[in-house]
Amino acid sequence: MAKKTAVIIGAGPAGLTAAYELLQRSDYRPLVLEMSSYMGGLARTVNYKGNRIDIGGHRFFSKSDRVMDWWQAIMPLAGQPGGARTISYQGSSRSIDVGQGPDPETVDRVMLLRPRKSRIYYSRQFFDYPVRLDVATLRKLGMLPSVRIGLSYLKSVAFPLPEENNLEQFFINRFGAELYRTFFKSYTEKVWGVSCREIPAEWGVQRIKGLSILRALQHAARNLLGNGVQSRNTETSLIEEFLYPKLGPGQMWELVAEEVQAAGGEILTGQKVDRLVVEGGRVVAVEAIDLASGERRSFEAELAFSTMPVKELVPSFSCQVPPDMQEIAAGLCYRDFITVGVLLSQLRVPLLQDNWIYIQEPGVQVGRVQVFNNWSPYLVQDPSTSWLGLEYFCNEGDALWNLDDRATIALAGRELERIGLIERRHMIDATVIRMPKTYPAYLGSYQRFEQLRRWIDGFENLFLIGRNGMHRYNNQDHSMLAAMVAVDNILAGRTDKANIWQVNAEADYHEEK
Repeated sequence: MAKKTAVIIGAGPAGLTAAYELLQRSDYRPLVLEMSSYMGGLARTVNYKGNRIDIGGHRFFSKSDRVMDWWQAIMPLAGQPGGARTISYQGSSRSIDVGQGPDPETVDRVMLLRPRKSRIYYSRQFFDYPVRLDVATLRKLGMLPSVRIGLSYLKSVAFPLPEENNLEQFFINRFGAELYRTFFKSYTEKVWGVSCREIPAEWGVQRIKGLSILRALQHAARNLLGNGVQSRNTETSLIEEFLYPKLGPGQMWELVAEEVQAAGGEILTGQKVDRLVVEGGRVVAVEAIDLASGERRSFEAELAFSTMPVKELVPSFSCQVPPDMQEIAAGLCYRDFITVGVLLSQLRVPLLQDNWIYIQEPGVQVGRVQVFNNWSPYLVQDPSTSWLGLEYFCNEGDALWNLDDRATIALAGRELERIGLIERRHMIDATVIRMPKTYPAYLGSYQRFEQLRRWIDGFENLFLIGRNGMHRYNNQDHSMLAAMVAVDNILAGRTDKANIWQVNAEADYHEEK
């Protein structure tokens, strides 16, 4: 008897997790339809002449034991220099033993344990991120700015703003107005392209959660007392180590795709889904156009999972979509992303150990710089070179997005030299990657999104998962958990989908307890 088919739109972390979970735990046969030619979605790895690019940077760290165990079942942890040790997670009975795994010099299918270091580059100086109010930071800022920051923070503690209707108010209540203006305002507005006063406070709740100066100081004190390397009770922004696939995040999802296909699932690439056939309140088929041949195909579906942008999903319904639902979907906003990979013979600033550098310098468009050598040394073909990723935030179709590759590379070189990180004469090679709809924005019609969600959830066998599928600024572990919970519901016969939307909203899934 033929297995029932679950059609999954998108081969990113959420879609591939759903496919894998269905194969491991049910009698459904997953059919994954992916528009691109690669696996991993926003967590793909681009191989450019042997140098690999992690688009956006993906730390493999989660407060969910389920996700951590899942990752390590696919890719074991590599052996570590210096012998075995145990990383304990405070507040949890579990731990990770490191030091006994495969040798990454001879085996590719391994996860590395990597140190985390992120800094802010401001006024030609490096500041720890998250910001530490320690002697080094205060000395770099100078006496007067430091006093203003301290007094401003004390004011926010003693007299917090009574309402947090926008992101500016959210930041000020946690960091004080002076620190917000110094280290948060310009970068955040560069990312989203609008004033922090126009961004709902919900974005801060979603991404920063309980992080504050007080939490950062408490975290530093715990480290001094030696209470463990990582903690379930530690803000994700504060962890000092994380797991990372030897060849970048895309390696994880390429391996999962292989496992899915080996277990009987099917993955078709180059398929643009543009129609969901609905009958009796259920999705009965998904139609897609083969981008290579132009052929339209229809795939019967007992279940349907969507990770495609909600803005594109809603017009694809074959049924009559209520005008207000069409309006909400059409009004959803996204922020797009450009990565410029720059290969250098040397840096002007030596010994950069950062994963990310947040660029707060005025007068440049670059928002963040990745040093791929520090994510994994195996991302770089020649270890004597420096392999950087410059991250630009833009809107699809705007002037920056429409620059040709040559002009974009020239811009990247000029800006790196202008802020003093490189000399352009040391540039060996470069490439440009554009990623549309990287960040679902809490702008436009988002304040009405709950209405649209309830309408879509009314289709019993359709499950929205993933960052764009849920129009939520999830990390990849949240996207995976949403897929796992959706499969849990299917196996349990649960039709209410509220628990899927509670992922990255409930305390259990939060980056704070």
